[in-house]
Amino acid sequence: MHEKGNDTEREKAFLERSKTIRFLGVLLSFLCIASIIPELFVSRSGYFGIDGMFGFYAILGFISCVVLVLLGKLCGLILKRREDYYQE
Repeated sequence: MHEKGNDTEREKAFLERSKTIRFLGVLLSFLCIASIIPELFVSRSGYFGIDGMFGFYAILGFISCVVLVLLGKLCGLILKRREDYYQE
């Protein structure tokens, strides 16, 4: 019989498989590189100066993502409740 908690015995979900995780990592890396390649062929001056820098929008997106994750963790720390909060 299969035990519920045993990962080796049960079939893993699609996003838990190591092949899927590896594929998604390669796909994400490819998409990140593919988003920067067109900047090699486009000449931009930028409106503010810094936005004309090579890869500016990729760097801005990465920094924005990191800030959102950190803000989410901070909100989680502030809004966290005890496990038995609703049982009182």
